[in-house]
Amino acid sequence: MRTEEEQVEALKRWWQENGKTLLLTLAVALALVFGWRTWQDRQAADAANASALYQNLVQSVTLALGAEGTDAQVATAEHLATSLKTEHEDSAYAALGSLLMARVAVEQGQLDEALAELEWVLSHEPGDAQRIVATLRKAQVLGEQGQAADALKLLDALDPGSFEASYQELRGDLLLGEGKAAEARDAYRLAAEAAEATGVRPLLTMKLENLTAEEG
Repeated sequence: MRTEEEQVEALKRWWQENGKTLLLTLAVALALVFGWRTWQDRQAADAANASALYQNLVQSVTLALGAEGTDAQVATAEHLATSLKTEHEDSAYAALGSLLMARVAVEQGQLDEALAELEWVLSHEPGDAQRIVATLRKAQVLGEQGQAADALKLLDALDPGSFEASYQELRGDLLLGEGKAAEARDAYRLAAEAAEATGVRPLLTMKLENLTAEEG
């Protein structure tokens, strides 16, 4: 049986052989833990900042598009949207901000600017919902620019998912603009069927009834 002195000597030898490796391993483990926590804290702070910027942008856009909207309010919205894109480029809030600014541009008749905002969203690998919404709005803007054929090609390549009603209604609008009343009516009917689960769309109903009456 080992004496106490022998055990101490054995422990010293083990420490001399393995102590540095053990300390290094512990240091690396601690660095990883603290690094991970720091990264999580930074991500949470970035998300909170992006959310606050977006909420301010929503308020600014609401004011800018109101009856008493001013150029200064539009400029404020543009500044906030730019901050979102430069400081939080990969966040969903930046994409939402660009979608809002595309709406502002359309309201002001600046269709090229609207397309630029929508292209920004699409070029930053958005989630499925944002990608579909951005594509639908891009097709709508193209239609307003007199490029209905290009807009329809864009829609043909899109799987609208849960946005089927909006997708088919927009197809109907574009087809009608191309003078294809029968195809437009079919698209409106598909839109109405898809919209049954989400409630009546008065404008869609009116479009369908008008074409049906003309057919009769």
